[in-house]
Amino acid sequence: MSRPDLLQRREHQIQLLQGSKEFFPALIEAVDLARVEVRLETYIFDFTGTSAGVAQALERAAQRGVTVQLVVDGVGTGTFPPEWRERFDRAGVQWRVYAPLGPLGYLLPSRWRRLHRKLCVVDGLVSFCGGINILDDLHDPNYGTLMLPRLDFAVRASGMLVQEMRDTMALLWWRLQAVRDTRQRNFPAALSSLRTAAGYLHGTQGSARNGADDVHFAEALLLLRDNVHHRSKIERAYRKAIGEARQEIIIANAYFVPGRKLRRALKMAAQRGVKVQLLLQGKYEYFMQYHAARPVYGALLAAGVEIYEYSASFLHAKVAVVDGHWVTVGSSNLDPLSLLLAREANVVVNDAGFAADLRARLVRAMDNGGQRVDAALYASRPWRQRLRDRIAFGLMRAALFVTGYRY
Repeated sequence: MSRPDLLQRREHQIQLLQGSKEFFPALIEAVDLARVEVRLETYIFDFTGTSAGVAQALERAAQRGVTVQLVVDGVGTGTFPPEWRERFDRAGVQWRVYAPLGPLGYLLPSRWRRLHRKLCVVDGLVSFCGGINILDDLHDPNYGTLMLPRLDFAVRASGMLVQEMRDTMALLWWRLQAVRDTRQRNFPAALSSLRTAAGYLHGTQGSARNGADDVHFAEALLLLRDNVHHRSKIERAYRKAIGEARQEIIIANAYFVPGRKLRRALKMAAQRGVKVQLLLQGKYEYFMQYHAARPVYGALLAAGVEIYEYSASFLHAKVAVVDGHWVTVGSSNLDPLSLLLAREANVVVNDAGFAADLRARLVRAMDNGGQRVDAALYASRPWRQRLRDRIAFGLMRAALFVTGYRY
């Protein structure tokens, strides 16, 4: 972050939340205190286990007259259960689905652009940002009950970035509303929605800025990734922090297939004596992301980067700590889908106390659930495994070629 950015964003109140066990109670408490509006965006909204408590909190808020606007991704969430569609509609929860796949599904490359950010703003006073879906820690839609909770993080924040977050969510909402009105041939309403969206884009809408009691007073910045104005903000922030690192870099990332520039930055950091540790997936979740990551291990290991694979449960985190003060927590993986196609949101925090909190949790995860990758064993892994890795890596590059992106 540049110095002007920091001066404009001082004294945010920031709290680190690990997993749905910490995130859901904080989110539900904020929604239950809402008096004006609740805005929530998520990739997955599941209704199993403790995640149903979030749905119930939204329902309660709408029933007492709070404006509740929910946006879910058309792939991550899919179809709402009929019971919850009826309950939300009856309570007055307004909900939209971002980019449903439609009959052609993924055959249209434009459908690969997903809403992957996880954001919530309540009354313009408190916000949440991170990698945690509305999904119970011990439940997976594909694998069922988990023995241990998935590893993931979010932040609860108040301060100036709350308004930035609210404005970007409102902008998306009114764009979706304009699309809906157009499909219904309600063109005057569509034009009105576009004008409202333009108001948010130019900063003429918004609610009061305020704060709430929290843990750390910190310098913070909201980073967005979209396909218009913020194509590479998140990756550039990573590269800048890595390039300026002098002592230590710890990155925990679920889907790790960094591009050439990011790989080069990590190798150069390790070669100049910075301790670089990566905590990556060790428990199989998706073939493409799991195997496509492995071909990049060799050059990083040779440069002195330490790689740990987390296999205690699913790793879903997208966080980093650099030199004990720079932290990012958000939804963006370090792979082409996140960095080139999906809508993402990360918070960057500059604070030693907050950094120490996250660092301690990551070190504990490496010590208790991580297995360090041995360079010699990696080089001698069975040919079938190497073949799977190369196939996955090749498929990912081919998919990028189809989209026209280079990475």
